[in-house]
Parts: sequence; C-alpha cells; structure tokens
Amino acid sequence: MHATFRQLRLMLALADTGSVSAAARACHVSQPTVSMQLKALAESVGLPLYEQRGRRLHLTAMGEALARRARNMSNEWAAFEQEVAAEKGLTRGRLRLSIASTAKYFVPRMLGTFCARYPDIDIELQVLNRDGVVERLRNHRDDLYIMSMPPVDMALEQRMFLANPLVVVAPLHHGLAGRGSIGLPRLARERFILRERGSGTRLACDAHFAALGFRPTVRLELGSNEAIRHAVAADLGLAVLLMHAIGPAEASARVAVLKVRGFPVQSSWFVIHPKGKRLSPIAAEFSAHLQATAGAG
Repeated sequence: MHATFRQLRLMLALADTGSVSAAARACHVSQPTVSMQLKALAESVGLPLYEQRGRRLHLTAMGEALARRARNMSNEWAAFEQEVAAEKGLTRGRLRLSIASTAKYFVPRMLGTFCARYPDIDIELQVLNRDGVVERLRNHRDDLYIMSMPPVDMALEQRMFLANPLVVVAPLHHGLAGRGSIGLPRLARERFILRERGSGTRLACDAHFAALGFRPTVRLELGSNEAIRHAVAADLGLAVLLMHAIGPAEASARVAVLKVRGFPVQSSWFVIHPKGKRLSPIAAEFSAHLQATAGAG
C-alpha cells in the first residue's frame, strides 16, 4: 500500500469540507487533481474511503480511520517544522485553537499579546459552543481547546488558568436590583432566559440549580450571551451568565448583577488537549502564556 503526503493532505481536506470542490479550494489545486489523487489513494488502500450522500461526501469507516492517522501525521510534521524553526532561532508556524463561545471575551486579548511577541505565528481560531469544541477535541482537529467544563469521558491534560464565575442578572430597573441577600425561592416567581442546551454555561447552570433543588421557569433559550443580555435589558426575564459575558460596564449593558444566595457559582476556564499528545513548541508556549497572562491580570 502506497500513499503520498499530498494525498493524505487532500484526504484531510475532504474530511473537513465534505466535498471535492471545497477540498480543492482549501488546498489551492484543481478539482480534477483532487478527484484523481483521492481515487489513486482509495485504489492503493483497496477499499472505498468515501461515499456520496445527498450533496455531501461522507467518509466510510475506513476513510475515518485513515483521516485520523493522516491528521496525526500532519500534526507531527507541523510540530517537527516548529522544532526546526526553533533550532534555527526562528519562531514561526501555526497555532490552531478551538474555544467555547464565552471565551471570546478574553482570549483575543491574550492572543493579541502573544502575537505581539511572536508576530510570525499564524492563528486559526474556532469559536463554538461547548458541544462543537468537544467534537473537534474528539477528532484531534486543533492544538489546544479552551472551555469551562471539559468532558469527563476522555483522557485529557487540563490546566486551569482563569476564574469563571456564574451570576444572576436582571434589568437595571428590576425590583430586586440593588437589594441585599436574595433567597433562591424568591426567584421562583421570575422567568428565566438561559443559554441553549449543550453550552457549557447551560450545563453549569442546570447542575447548580439541580443541586439546590430549584427549577427555574424558562421563558427563552438563546444561543448567544449578547442576545441574552439584550433580552434581559428588554425586561423579558432574569438570566444566569458568566461574568466574562457581561463586560466591564454593567450600566452600559443595562443589566444588574443580583446578590442571590448560592451565587456566584465558582468555576474555571481550562486549556486542554488529549492526554499523551505531544504539544508543538508554539502550543506549549501559548499554554504557558495563558497561565502567565491570567495570573498577571
């Protein structure tokens, strides 16, 4: 069985995009070239690697197995290139990150200081809800992953680098705004606006309410913190949000943090990667940078 590195790169592009034309664009080659190279690869393996379903191509079980190994090889080669660059006194390469959506409020700032120190490093940043980050983690798509609730069914290396408190927010003019300690039973009369199921914020919120024996009345489920903040400001209900999602100026966001007993919920942000994975020099440096930057803040 024979396969070239070029064929494996095209196979990865097909796995990521789901179409030959998109794979061709991603790899800056012609569509006939992709089709010819993938056909040759499948003939070398001796089994189908993908099949057409509707408008998309889907990998077969053997295609998935090949894509996983091709991704591992590509990651190892990228790490080797970085090691060579470091030995030459250069720091260049690519850092691939997947982060939970709420991390977008602080990760770009940390990336900014990192890129100022290493201007020749290219960044690929994916901002997704928790389920999306976990899916990429399972498929080894990136160098590092940032989320607040790492999956418990995977062997992971995880480092906490930043506090991540959850708070209850209300419109500025709400009757509970500005009051002292508020008992959770008082909130039984209120309607809540919560993040969509599958987000890290919703998982943490549901777990905390369940532990306290409280069942909120949910009026809306929304897929972004900005939408929730605006809905709260419009007096559609209360919400549970991460402090990072509120921003530094609560007045400008037209919401107030309530002093509810049992809140804030203390959680943390983690930078993670699969256990046993050898980090590239750039990924290891960025992981250390997160720790140092968060500690300095």
